[in-house]
Amino acid sequence: MIKTSYEFDQSILPAGSSLKTNILLRFRAEVAESPRRNLNLSLVIDRSGSMAGAPLHHALKAAESVVDQLEPDDILSVVVYDDEVDSVVPPQAVTNKAALKNSIRKVRAGGITNLSGGWLKGCEHVKTRLDPQKINRVLLLTDGHANMGIQDPKILTATSGQKAEEGIITTTLGFAQGFNEDLLIGMARAATGNFYFIQSIDEATEVFSIELDSLRAVVGQNLKVTLELADGVSLVDTLSLAKVSQNDASQAVLTLGELYEGEDKLLGLSLVISSAQIGELPVMKLHYSADVVQDHLIQSVSGTVDVVAKVGTVEEAAFASTSQIILELSRLTIAKAKEIGLNLAEHGKHQEAEQTLRALVKDLRDKGLNENFEIAEEIDQLEYFAGRIAQKALGNAGRKEMRDQSYQTMTRNRSDLGGRGVTAGDEVYAIPIVNEVGSGVELYCVREGGKLRVKVMSEGYDSTKNIQFPRAIRAEGARYVVEGLELSSDGTFYRVRGKLTRFAQAGEGDIFVAPRQSNLTNTGKASKGPASAADLITTDTVGDSILVQCVKDGSKLRARVVSDGYEPDWNMRFPRSVREEGMLYLVDEVKTAPDGKSYIACGEIKRFVQPTTTN
Repeated sequence: MIKTSYEFDQSILPAGSSLKTNILLRFRAEVAESPRRNLNLSLVIDRSGSMAGAPLHHALKAAESVVDQLEPDDILSVVVYDDEVDSVVPPQAVTNKAALKNSIRKVRAGGITNLSGGWLKGCEHVKTRLDPQKINRVLLLTDGHANMGIQDPKILTATSGQKAEEGIITTTLGFAQGFNEDLLIGMARAATGNFYFIQSIDEATEVFSIELDSLRAVVGQNLKVTLELADGVSLVDTLSLAKVSQNDASQAVLTLGELYEGEDKLLGLSLVISSAQIGELPVMKLHYSADVVQDHLIQSVSGTVDVVAKVGTVEEAAFASTSQIILELSRLTIAKAKEIGLNLAEHGKHQEAEQTLRALVKDLRDKGLNENFEIAEEIDQLEYFAGRIAQKALGNAGRKEMRDQSYQTMTRNRSDLGGRGVTAGDEVYAIPIVNEVGSGVELYCVREGGKLRVKVMSEGYDSTKNIQFPRAIRAEGARYVVEGLELSSDGTFYRVRGKLTRFAQAGEGDIFVAPRQSNLTNTGKASKGPASAADLITTDTVGDSILVQCVKDGSKLRARVVSDGYEPDWNMRFPRSVREEGMLYLVDEVKTAPDGKSYIACGEIKRFVQPTTTN
């Protein structure tokens, strides 16, 4: 029921001592006409104050899209959380989609982020309908850090693994730039679920659909691989994400999670062979097991594969043919390098991190892999990240992209998930601007499937082909002029040649400008309020303002900051005349009071009116 295969990075390994080699193992569950498995799904959505406005609107529309894609035999629950946890849809069969979507539309933004409370309630709902023949899953979406309830990442991650052992898998979705990616990735890894970085609010529906497609395609779960290495063979590194443990025989046991219909599960390994003699060399016995759909039931299957390498002379190895394997192993190697580089940078080893990434770039170019568009794109990513790390300017967005790219490639074999990133490169703002194309070639940058791509606008070129273009100067909506384009050796994509400028038509001005700075007054003066809340200016856009909510604290009405990055329990100096329980406000600035344990609202106060979610 599980088809396995393997390839080394060279079809013939060179004879000699202390040989380092990489191997790629593939696992695929072959299920004939497997029926779609029903879902037992809980959507857990952050409705804290930082989600107010467009983010919550798009998240709720994405939740509605999930309802549209479910079947009557599926079970759905919807939990929303801020400082309180509400089950807006208790667990039920998806028989009345209109009623379910109506319940979702009524959700409004609230206070601070009780992530653990919302997630555990979702787990509880899934457990009440737990069925091993179903896909039992919690989808946890947040845009911020847990600042109420259980906040310790170690506890949340360990609990996620514990819930997985009970049959409840968690997928996490990080929304925009405020969430803790280490926590969400940690929870997903511990549960062998998935993680997604939703960079742009309008791609929430697309990402939810990717996860639903994945859930429908699950044909195997709990894939475990045990490595029985031959004498003289040692495991140096694992290039795929896996939970690694040891059995009683001190053999490495790798837990790889789910198998998807039509998709290989890849396991990349780096090995060292102490001595390789000419001929066939036993490398390891590979023992695997998984729970696979078979005869409409989930059944355990297992097997063993003997992994043998072919060893020849140094000359034979040098001229041995390579295949697609080198591309797939290169993708895993690139992902691993990003993980290593990021870890080095975060421990203050910026030069070593930069060297790690640039050394890999050189190796890829030396092998001629830059002639493959996907690897050429990865080379641009590596150079971009290396430059940012060298300047100690990777930033929050760059870190999230780097973590996401590494995670997706090392977890799934899907091109639409690897290499995602839409953050504009800072160097785009320094490019000279021209107002006419002249004899040059006009290009433009667009966002496609969570990636920034560059396309050609000028006639005489194939507008469907991608263009290999420096990552550091890509920005959605930007247009460029280059001296020329040339086809790659295989004719599948273009490369830019000659001088490169940014294009703005005469009279149009530079419509693509550097990141905007806050246009708030930030006078530092304490806010003053009108006679009542009814006299406040209203707005449905948060923008650069800070969100504040009025809450009941015993017999008093208190103002508390609900935007991320502030202490949620601190009191605030805030005009009493406009305080109304539950009301949301926007202020220009929040300053720490002289006592060091409370806040002062500064600048103009507006009343935040939440936009209505409609069809």
